[in-house]
Amino acid sequence: MKHFFRLGLFVVGSLAVVSFIISSSVVWNLPGSAFVDGSPARGDYHFAMFVPVSRNAFVEDLVAGAKRAAAQSGVALSVRSVDSAGTSLRMAKYLGADGAVVFPNSDDALMGELLGALRATGLPIVLTDHNVPADQPWPFVGTNNFDLGRKAGAVAMEGSPNLDAARAEDIRLAVVYSDKTPWIYAERELVEMGITSTLGSRLAPPIERLRTDRNPRDAERVVYELVKVTPPVTVVVFTDVDDTLAGAQALVDLNLVGKIDVVGFGSTDGIREFIKKGVIRASLSVHPESIGFQAIRSLVELKRTGYTSQSVDTGIDVVGPESVPSWQYGRSRVPEGDSPK
Repeated sequence: MKHFFRLGLFVVGSLAVVSFIISSSVVWNLPGSAFVDGSPARGDYHFAMFVPVSRNAFVEDLVAGAKRAAAQSGVALSVRSVDSAGTSLRMAKYLGADGAVVFPNSDDALMGELLGALRATGLPIVLTDHNVPADQPWPFVGTNNFDLGRKAGAVAMEGSPNLDAARAEDIRLAVVYSDKTPWIYAERELVEMGITSTLGSRLAPPIERLRTDRNPRDAERVVYELVKVTPPVTVVVFTDVDDTLAGAQALVDLNLVGKIDVVGFGSTDGIREFIKKGVIRASLSVHPESIGFQAIRSLVELKRTGYTSQSVDTGIDVVGPESVPSWQYGRSRVPEGDSPK
């Protein structure tokens, strides 16, 4: 009997040790840790920033802005990736961070649950790019997707000089959402409400809704699908940089320039070139570096004073033919007066 009792104790003890080792390993290997250069002065803060696993140009600019603000504010910043299971958010309370900036890649129940649990620990949190519904609103820094739709509608309303008058009177519009920008897809109703509020009776309902995957060339498939839609779509709105480029090139290859008006997303050199050539009517440009910068500033304010603005809208620019020749920014705009020395 004693033999079985000792064996049971040994098994339970072994399982406890293994569980401790696994937990310690998860904390130690939380993905994406990267501190900003320099050692912050004693008494300053350590903030954790959580971003999607997939690192596209938008996310990289967001992180760059956050790092620059952290360096200017004298705080340390670690950047970590959030996988589909939210592992890093689950373990965030063990990091010893003084605050967190979170870029939610969805608004599902799991994300809301993880953020709520983290807030319950008393950790100051600022959300970027996509807000998550909650009983107590989150401090938020980013763009307003209703405004995104409103400005897309304004470009469609203006119409392209390549479109004939008969087609311009009856706007049949499609929005191409993307898994590469899930924060826009999560608020697709707001985008479409903005479009509808601007176009009004000029819009021939319903809005055609399409979606691309993470493949940067998947928009080519979508354009081929649009060609088959009856009655024909006259305006297509893209919500991702790669989709804008791939979709515009597909229109060129299919000789559809002037038959379908394009509202792009982003302001890369390739997109500006398509605007110059008349393939893209105009493009909507957001400012991820500014979003990252302002998020850290807001978190510093929240930590020091217990208060910060509930919402900071970093704005959306419409990049058209008239703005391309005098373009003065790179991939994103930084706040005025805060340019790197």
